[in-house]
Amino acid sequence: MAEWWTGYGWPTTLIVAHSLAVIVVLLVFIAFVLLADRKIWAAVQMRRGPNVVGPFGLWQSFADLLKFVFKEFIIPASANKGLFLLAPIVTAGLAISAWAVMPVAEGWAVADINVGILYIFAISSLEVYGVIMAGWASNSKYAFLAALRSAAQMVSYEVSIGFVIITVLLCAGTLNLTEIVQAQDRGLGLFGWYWLPLFPMFVIFFVSLLAETNRPPFDLLEAESELVAGYMVEYSSTPYMIFMLGEYVAIILLCSLGTVMFLGGWLSPIPFAPFTWIPGVLWFVAKVCFLFFLVSMVKAFVPRYRYDQLMRLGWKVFLPISLAAVVIVAVVLRLWQHGV
Repeated sequence: MAEWWTGYGWPTTLIVAHSLAVIVVLLVFIAFVLLADRKIWAAVQMRRGPNVVGPFGLWQSFADLLKFVFKEFIIPASANKGLFLLAPIVTAGLAISAWAVMPVAEGWAVADINVGILYIFAISSLEVYGVIMAGWASNSKYAFLAALRSAAQMVSYEVSIGFVIITVLLCAGTLNLTEIVQAQDRGLGLFGWYWLPLFPMFVIFFVSLLAETNRPPFDLLEAESELVAGYMVEYSSTPYMIFMLGEYVAIILLCSLGTVMFLGGWLSPIPFAPFTWIPGVLWFVAKVCFLFFLVSMVKAFVPRYRYDQLMRLGWKVFLPISLAAVVIVAVVLRLWQHGV
């Protein structure tokens, strides 16, 4: 019994405890990210935003949670009830599960696996199934049309994100997320990170992040004026909230992935004291918040793309550029290794 506990019981307990801690911290963080998103948009439009519930409106997201929980939950009579209920769970569950391999500081990851970046890419690719399930199970033409648009949009920009990831992997020489951060620790601080030599890839990754997570100006899934809230049109109450939760978890996940690949993860931007005394997790959170601020600002001042413009950007601009970048980075690294 003692051997079983030492070999299986205790490690399993630790993994479960770490996973629960990550989920709780992530969900609380998402609550304040939602508030920040609304505050930033309000500031751009010169209004106050949420400011009544709690000091400075800090408890607004928790009040919204209670509102959604106590709203009436309606399932359309003609819907496939099993898939209808499963779709939001799949969307949110996949987004949260990808955090298992995300290192927020040195040694701070539930599972520090050697193929962590492929795990995240695979999970983010699977998230489209939740959207397709919702559109089909709703038995609504509007929802189904939006789900088809979603599949095309997400697959299109996953291709460019994949090539961006390849350029980073060529430079770092590893698939391990922790080692990718360590590869950027060259003693140069901000100027030793991959955002500088791979700046075009950083821009493509950021724009693809917006399209992959259905953020403006690529929010064609929800396009209220065209599709009446898109694939979520038949959802209300808690399932709708779970869809939105999954969307924001995916946004923060890709912001974190961008931080790891291009912004040095938990590394200090100024590589000497007193900046190196600050815990790495705080630097990581600050960089993620910076990327989310950019995501939120884009929503405020960039008009929505037409669908043909969206597809043209993904297939005729980003795909050739990212594919060419993979070849160029590989050639440059090869010549560099041979001292040319």
